[in-house]
Amino acid sequence: MSDAGRWTIVAVAAFALAMPCVAQPAKNQSGVDLAYGAYQRGHFLTALAEATKRAQQNDPAAMTLLGEIYAQGLGVGRNDGKAAEWYKLAAGHGDRDAMFALAMFNLAGRAGPRNEAEAARLLGEAAKLGHPAANYDLGLLYLQGKQFPQDFKRAAELFRVAADAGNPEAQYALATMYKEGRGVPKDIREAIRLMGQASVAGNLDAMVEYAIAEFNGEGTQKNEAAAAELFLKAARRGSPIAQDRLARILMAGRGTAADPTEAIKWHIIAKASGSSDPELDAFAAKQTAAIRSAAELAAKKWLSTAIALRP
Repeated sequence: MSDAGRWTIVAVAAFALAMPCVAQPAKNQSGVDLAYGAYQRGHFLTALAEATKRAQQNDPAAMTLLGEIYAQGLGVGRNDGKAAEWYKLAAGHGDRDAMFALAMFNLAGRAGPRNEAEAARLLGEAAKLGHPAANYDLGLLYLQGKQFPQDFKRAAELFRVAADAGNPEAQYALATMYKEGRGVPKDIREAIRLMGQASVAGNLDAMVEYAIAEFNGEGTQKNEAAAAELFLKAARRGSPIAQDRLARILMAGRGTAADPTEAIKWHIIAKASGSSDPELDAFAAKQTAAIRSAAELAAKKWLSTAIALRP
C-alpha cells in the first residue's frame, strides 16, 4: 500500500471515531457540580436540568454538556439541531470541546450540509487552545493535503502536541513519522518509544508494531516473552497480523511454550480474516488428526464468540 493510501485510511478512522470530550461545568456555591456529577452517574435528565441552569448563566462548559446530551440522545431524543445550537453557543464563548464537537458535526454532516472547510477552521481554533484530539485531526488534514497544502513537518508538530497530552492515535502517527523520517528526522528509537506509549494506551496497531519490535529487538531491548504476551492481547482484540505472529510463536516455542493446538487455532482465526501463511499450513498438515480437530473446534468457538460481540 502506498504512503498516501495508508495515511488516508488513518484519517478516515480518526474522524469516524473522534468523540467530544465534555469539560466539567462550573461548580455551584457549595463546590458541587450537580450537572456533571449527574451526567457521569447516568442521571441524564438531572444533568440536563442542572446544565440548563448553568447555561443560562453563560457557562460554556454547561452549554457543551447540553450539546453532548442532545447529540448522544441521553435521556432525551437525539436532536442534532439542538446539539449544534448549544455547541455553537459554547464555541462562541471559547470552549475548545464545543469547537471540536462542532468540527465533528461538520465533518459528518450533522450540522447541516457537510462542510470540511468549516470543520478545518474549528479544528484549528480548538487546536490553538490545546485540544489533543483537535491537534491530532488537524495533523491528519496536513498529511492529506486537501484542506491545507500537504506539510509533514506541520503535521508532526501537531501530532507532538496531542501525543504529549496522551493521545494514543497521535502517539502512533508520530511514531510512524519517526520510523519513516517524514516531517521529522528518522529515529527508530523514538518511533518505538512512542509505539510503546500508544500500545500501553490500547492502540491496536501500535500494540502489534511494538510487539514486533520487542520480538526482534529493534529500537528496544529484545524480549520475546513480552512480545508473545502482547501479541496474545492484540490477537484477542482481532488483529489478523497479531494472530498470525502468535501462531508462529506457538509453532516455534519462542517467548512461550510450543503449543501446536493453539498455533493452529490462531492460524485458522487469522485465515478467517484473510491472512495467509503457507508455512503454518504445512505445519498444521503434519499434526495428528486429534490436534487439528481440537484446534478447529477452539477456533470455531472463538470466531463465533467474536462475531456475537461485534457491534
